[in-house]
Amino acid sequence: MAWFEGKRAELIGDFAPRVLTAAFGPVPRRMGKADLSLEPADLAAAETARPGWRAGGLTVDQAARIVLLLDAANAAGSFTERLKSLAATADVGELIAIYKGLPLYPEPATLVPLATEGLRTAMRGVFEAVAHQNPFAAEHFPQSAWNHMVLKALFIDSVLYPIVGLDQRWNEELAKILVDYAHERWAAHRPVASELWRGVGRFADAAAVADLVRVLTDGDEREQKAAALALSESRRPEAAVALGRRRDLADAVAAGDMTWSDVRG
Repeated sequence: MAWFEGKRAELIGDFAPRVLTAAFGPVPRRMGKADLSLEPADLAAAETARPGWRAGGLTVDQAARIVLLLDAANAAGSFTERLKSLAATADVGELIAIYKGLPLYPEPATLVPLATEGLRTAMRGVFEAVAHQNPFAAEHFPQSAWNHMVLKALFIDSVLYPIVGLDQRWNEELAKILVDYAHERWAAHRPVASELWRGVGRFADAAAVADLVRVLTDGDEREQKAAALALSESRRPEAAVALGRRRDLADAVAAGDMTWSDVRG
């Protein structure tokens, strides 16, 4: 901590990029990578300081690097350009910290291109730093980038449930994209993640309802639960008819005994 506070003081006195870079790199070696220990009061304080921010899951080095970036944000000049420059030469651990701090940086609209660049990576940890437990995407991504993020999460065998704002930002275009993706997986005789159907039901046309009925009939237990939940969100009469044939699942959905948390992963 003495080293860290010393680096913060240097940074406050001299905002030159080289000072930030010199402080940023050694953080894990100096401070370790242990999980950041947060009490419920800490999490509540984080929510008060920045609504929607999920502070849980940070490590000590990630938190320290984010603090250094927030110090750098007070410098004269464009913080966005400095962050882009830092990200251009960052290693995986540095990128993860940069992206996890997105909800806290100033001028968030200027950071959208940097954030969407994080979606293009082949490194799952970097992708999930943008996509998971991070309200930035839901608040600032245009629909095309949002839809790409959700699809890529499935494509790289990640999960959807930690995506903040997932249910609020489902859209008809995304539902169609995911149905098409499911067909591609079926054609290749590959499994389809149960979570894929989470946003499909409310936008399902007749063909998509037929797909859900197929999953309800032929899927494993978790897939059948997902299909039932999706069908329950559809207003199409054929969806209600299909769900009515599985009273066990229909009753569980109606009673609130089965939710999307039961089909995670």
